Amino acid sequence: MTYDVAIVGWGPVGQALAILLAQRGWRVGVFEKQPHAYPLPRAVHFDHEAGRILQACGVADRLRGHTEPTDLYEWRSAAGATLLRFESGSAGLSGWPDGNMFAQPDLEAILDARARSLPSVDVTRGVEVIDLAERPDGVRLTCAAADGARREVEARFVVGCDGANSFVRTKLGSTVTDLGFFFDWLIVDVRPNAPSVWRPLNIQVCDPARPTTLVSGGPGRRRWEFMRLPGEDLEELNREDTAWRLLAPWNVTPENAQLERHTVYRFQARWVDRWRQGRLLLAGDAAHQMPPFAGQGMCSGLRDAANLAWKLDLVLRDVAPAALLDTYESERVPHVRAVIDFSMALGKVICIADPAEAAGRDAMMTAALAGGQQATPPPSPTIGPGVLHAGDPYAGKLFPQGRVRTADGREGWFDDVVGNGWALIGRDRDPMTALDARAASWLRELGVVTAHVGRDAPVADVAGTYARWFEATGAAVVLQRPDFIVFGAGPRSADAPLLVDALRRALSSP
Repeated sequence: MTYDVAIVGWGPVGQALAILLAQRGWRVGVFEKQPHAYPLPRAVHFDHEAGRILQACGVADRLRGHTEPTDLYEWRSAAGATLLRFESGSAGLSGWPDGNMFAQPDLEAILDARARSLPSVDVTRGVEVIDLAERPDGVRLTCAAADGARREVEARFVVGCDGANSFVRTKLGSTVTDLGFFFDWLIVDVRPNAPSVWRPLNIQVCDPARPTTLVSGGPGRRRWEFMRLPGEDLEELNREDTAWRLLAPWNVTPENAQLERHTVYRFQARWVDRWRQGRLLLAGDAAHQMPPFAGQGMCSGLRDAANLAWKLDLVLRDVAPAALLDTYESERVPHVRAVIDFSMALGKVICIADPAEAAGRDAMMTAALAGGQQATPPPSPTIGPGVLHAGDPYAGKLFPQGRVRTADGREGWFDDVVGNGWALIGRDRDPMTALDARAASWLRELGVVTAHVGRDAPVADVAGTYARWFEATGAAVVLQRPDFIVFGAGPRSADAPLLVDALRRALSSP
């Protein structure tokens, strides 16, 4: 059997990557050593950008009822005083709520069903990839089943989405940059027997006696996280009776709730130094790990999938050389490092266990809050150098998604109504009118949609999302990549040909 892409590992990142590739027509083989999906909660949060990537996977409708939008993430002192508030919008830059709480088994089931509905995806569970032999035209994978039976398959590219202990990473031979940020936390997932309302939905208790996190685990679920104290025994902390003892002050008991999971997890901050070696690539936890304080672990993996999918597509189509895949690492690593830095900064404030140091922190934060300082979720960092219009101040930033209405009366989110890949959008006119026949033909081959978006334009800007972006940037035309990153923008409608030429050069000589 020969595949265009083989994916090792079948978590949300591998699932999203398989779907994004299969939707472009590529044959994808998936190999997962676990015979069944992991049934217990793990990741519980995704942001608006990750929501848009899931939307591109065609699962937005199926996610309804399985997510819970965040309203407020409040930090409190041991005495209950409010230290900080992160307010979340009902619709973030990408059209999804800034924060979405969910249960990972639900999401994996939805993505698995979507992937299996695509005829070019083959999913094989209960087999472990035990060897990878790279050749000039592909990679030979040796797979072993639980009964010892072995088989070999071929793929043009292999992507390791196989987690923190990635086998594919060992074959890459890449080193890891580890920032030495280690904290052990007891993670406790609970299902209350009766519906309960938590306001705010997510709370961080900055108590030096036991820093504690309370968040939604998706509809009908709650998660508590308790930091391990200095000198505390790990085995003792990870006992079920310890979990119930720590939950008791929150009026959560075996009589009114079910304990789904309890486990001690070590928070780490590290990334792999090389994400590609020839035809082998890494994504998700195989490429990076970060503390959970910003809820960006799975989100970062989904960004990996969105970035890599369109680049593999162009290389497989011979539209771009294989060197394009080197920009995957150059773009994603700086973004991942920025997210890790932010997560660590939050953790260093939260994890203070010294009472005097905590008192100083509390005094400073309450004074800032009293002075009117408000915290909002930070914008997604700019990606690193790669397929971007050189010198453009908006290149590398996330582009918004708004609600639109077409001339034939269809209304909805831009990606659903107009298209969710490459997009050339004009403020004053359809950018296609500024292009010559050669450039227009090349855009069609690439799969770029063009649109005139405005209040009275053929694609009506229902909520003014695009008008606000154009006004803030001074741009009249923008070229969006399939991962919703701005390739470049121009102040005049006549700049559309310049953007197209710049993209052609960037893809031919990445």
